[in-house]
Amino acid sequence: MGRLDGRVALVTGASRGIGTAIAARFAAEGAAVAVSARTVEPVAGRLPGTLGETVRCIRAAGGTAEAFPADLSRPEEREALAAGVRERLGPVDVLVNNAAVTFFSPVREFTARRAALMFEVQVHAPMQLAQLVVPEMAERGRGWILNVSSGAARHPALPPTAFARRGGTVYGMCKAALERFSTGLAAELYEDGIAVNALAPNRVVPTPGTVFHHLTTMDDPDAEPPAVMAEAALALCCAPVAERPELSGRIAYSQDLLTELGLAVPAS
Repeated sequence: MGRLDGRVALVTGASRGIGTAIAARFAAEGAAVAVSARTVEPVAGRLPGTLGETVRCIRAAGGTAEAFPADLSRPEEREALAAGVRERLGPVDVLVNNAAVTFFSPVREFTARRAALMFEVQVHAPMQLAQLVVPEMAERGRGWILNVSSGAARHPALPPTAFARRGGTVYGMCKAALERFSTGLAAELYEDGIAVNALAPNRVVPTPGTVFHHLTTMDDPDAEPPAVMAEAALALCCAPVAERPELSGRIAYSQDLLTELGLAVPAS
């Protein structure tokens, strides 16, 4: 028996990196996983990783996965995504908001269009998707919402680090907003039996996105494997709130959480 047998999980940003790792881990525990992103098959000029590859990998391992292409910067596509998952797989039990669009630039050079796009995908989309799936979670008296965050949400110290100097302010704003949304929603939904958490990696995770932005490299010995985030995500999306009330309303860090819960930290 898998820990997510009989449950439907929707994972956004699941064409690569952390999203792919979480989707595969959930499927291995028995969930029917709806994976969503913009990239279905390889497109010249885009980062490596596609929904097609994620689905094929999960199915090859014996899991259940369906692809749901969506541009989460568009409210109407967010509505269609939730409706499509419900129609094809059933009501969502677990929602993982991992999708992100990120630009790094100093505030004095940041364009309004780019800032609006980042907030649309990383803040407004998680909120709307939660609004779309929470009613059915509340009817069943259970549900799990996980918002993928980052250490960039923390306030920078002075003198600043290289990351702060290179233009991570707007990214940090998005993640800070997402964390406050997570704890607030957890409080609102506590009596409905719905767990809501934010989860960030302890260290930078080598993904096509972080490598593209020169935050790490694929062979960086100090980086955190995507499997660590996937294991921590699973730990936060299993137990009912009534049984583990301490596992809701958390701004958690992957390795710290696994250590706290007495779980092994994956090496790869």
